[in-house]
Amino acid sequence: MNNLVRLILLPLFAILALVSCVNEETFENTPEGNFEALWQMIDEHYCFLDYKAQEYGLDWNAVHTQYKKRISPNMTNTQLQEVLTEMLAELRDGHVNLYTASDVGRYWAWHEESARNWSQELRDKYLGTGYNYKIASGLYYRILEDNIGLIVYESFANAIGEGNLDDVLYYLRSTNGLIIDVRGNTGGQLTYAERLSQRFTNERILVGYSQYKTGRGHNDFSTPKAEYMDPSTGIRWQKDVIVLQNSECYSACNTFIRNMRSCPRVRTLGDKSGGGSGMPFSSELPNGWLVRFSASPSFDKDMQQIEFGIAPDITCTLDSADASKGYDTLIEAARKLLKN
Repeated sequence: MNNLVRLILLPLFAILALVSCVNEETFENTPEGNFEALWQMIDEHYCFLDYKAQEYGLDWNAVHTQYKKRISPNMTNTQLQEVLTEMLAELRDGHVNLYTASDVGRYWAWHEESARNWSQELRDKYLGTGYNYKIASGLYYRILEDNIGLIVYESFANAIGEGNLDDVLYYLRSTNGLIIDVRGNTGGQLTYAERLSQRFTNERILVGYSQYKTGRGHNDFSTPKAEYMDPSTGIRWQKDVIVLQNSECYSACNTFIRNMRSCPRVRTLGDKSGGGSGMPFSSELPNGWLVRFSASPSFDKDMQQIEFGIAPDITCTLDSADASKGYDTLIEAARKLLKN
């Protein structure tokens, strides 16, 4: 087991012990009982309440007052789910969900309201058609005309193996630099995010910190635990890298950006990532509905929160004039940086 995964799993065992006691107080299986159970679960175990109070004025007690007015003894399950989902949306967290037999309550505004800052059509143009690009599991890659390597990774839900990465990096070995485009990658498996980022360091490096809840108070957290990333034992990249990011980079992709920013010879370009950093955990309401919520916060190597995203090293925006001519402003900016 590698070090970063071990450091993630250890806090989760503590979370498991803590969250297993979420419903120590018994709530009745009524609309009011389920409402109170959910509000208390978040109040005592969600890990970002005080942080979000500072960021945008979240008042969880006021949320209780506001939404309790909408609870009635005779409301239907559909009506109850609607109220509970809207209450959870006040957290502005894509890692918070309410699962019922008929639907998944979710906060989706982070995706719907984000500025894309990329074009699938333009990116496909750079990859080319037919045999212009290669596919290795979840990776699309090619060598551009100016001898710059391009890797597109659309989702960390798409598996990548060590053999895939060895073959891809060996193929690109003669290029003058590498662009990794993860714009629009909304996350997936942390394992794949770490597996890829391990290819860009030759030594063990600090990538961030994590904590877990130790009590029911909003600020009851463990001492920050350092997270280190070890270099891969496979082929490692020794040239400059530009990572392209945008506001649709979320969850595991957000962590990938955090890790890459600690690697030598790596710079990030684009706009602020979407965020999503809390390790999620699940519990249950009296009526059997499942709730997933963020229970363990993550930080960057400077102990800065990454829940609401990570700013790029270089800010760059897709220009409509460039797009009309078939150019991706971010890819072109990355090519220029790598040439220089």
